[in-house]
Amino acid sequence: MEPLPTTAPATPPGPPAPPATATGATSSPAARAAGAPARSGFWVVGAVLVLLMLSSSVPSALYVLYQQKWHLSSGTITVVFALYAVTVLAGLLLFGSLSDTLGRRPVLGAGLVLAMVSMGLFAGAQGLGLLLAARAVQGLAVGLATGAMGAALLELTPRSRPALGAQVNSAGPTVGIGLGGIGAGLLVQYAPAPTALTYLLLVAAFAVTLVGVARMAESAPGRADGSLPARAGGGRRFRVVPHRIRIPAAARGRFAVLILTIVAVWSVGGFYLSLGPHLALSLLRSTNYLVGGATVALLAGAATVAQLLLGRTEALRAAVIGLLGLLGGLGLVLLGLGLGSAPVFLVATAVLGAGWGAAFLGSFRALSVLAEPAHRGELTAAVYVFAYLAMSVPAVLAGLLTNIHGLHRTSVGFMIAVAAVCALALLATLRLAARTRARGRTA
Repeated sequence: MEPLPTTAPATPPGPPAPPATATGATSSPAARAAGAPARSGFWVVGAVLVLLMLSSSVPSALYVLYQQKWHLSSGTITVVFALYAVTVLAGLLLFGSLSDTLGRRPVLGAGLVLAMVSMGLFAGAQGLGLLLAARAVQGLAVGLATGAMGAALLELTPRSRPALGAQVNSAGPTVGIGLGGIGAGLLVQYAPAPTALTYLLLVAAFAVTLVGVARMAESAPGRADGSLPARAGGGRRFRVVPHRIRIPAAARGRFAVLILTIVAVWSVGGFYLSLGPHLALSLLRSTNYLVGGATVALLAGAATVAQLLLGRTEALRAAVIGLLGLLGGLGLVLLGLGLGSAPVFLVATAVLGAGWGAAFLGSFRALSVLAEPAHRGELTAAVYVFAYLAMSVPAVLAGLLTNIHGLHRTSVGFMIAVAAVCALALLATLRLAARTRARGRTA
């Protein structure tokens, strides 16, 4: 797989990291030297990940309310959702490997400040314009922080629990999305001024985590003091240029196979985060806004449970189990839509969520061993580039087709297309697992 083209080259990639552990999570010298602060820093970064993902899913529970208040179409809603994903992607391309040279802590801090700005814009939104602006700033905040979060979690993983970094990396988004969906649904249904109160609460939460980030240990290799690179003639310099998201040459075949699972997983996630609440309200014939948020929470909650249960399962095996769950869940969704049955749809959502969680856990763990520590931020960013493309492009297409063919027919077509991708990913992953076992026997 060729590097994604941008306007300036990044640091040349080194050889892939040796698969020393199940996750590839080897603590950096800075992290090892930091001791207790490093361990506390791990949970600070985990909290940042959950909170950013929580805030990203909150608008999903509010979309139905925005539609009613401002008379927006389903296509417009998916464009709002996709703008978030596109700006996340822009942040990844511009800043995905920035934390490898600048340090994890300052990049995370900047991402949190931008997240607070976006929450303020959401709270003040009175129409589509500010809603779009808020989503764009939010996406940039998440894109800026994503590479740093993923790398820091691997670097600060406690040595007594070497798989924990990859587990939090994969479970953090689902935990955050689930909490955001159910929390926003509760506030929308029962709290006063939910389109403002929800975001003001998040501003306070981000402020608390910002203090934690400021106090945590720096984990980036060569940046134990959190300093900027020095100029040859003395002093400090700070220069941001677009980075290329590079995949180590020796790992591109394996990356290409595993990324199919990432695409399938986040295509489902994008659909549910943009149109899932509306579909649930339609099938349940309900006007309770909590139902929409609960649908997102059910998907993400089942994903989290699956990740906890399969935390010690070998990476490729977990990915295969997850893909089988995705295929089963998609089949049940189609059955529920065909019967017009809300109970079948809810069961299908739970099965789909479990497959989503397992597939993302397995594929992320298998991908996390493919880069050496100095380029871990680049590889993590590359994974999320594909994830956010898969989350945004199909969702926009589904929203536009909904305006033409209706939500029900569009949902059926979408599920069939994603099932085809899942089947392809399953076959490719099974072949990869067989080759990996064969190499292990001959080594």
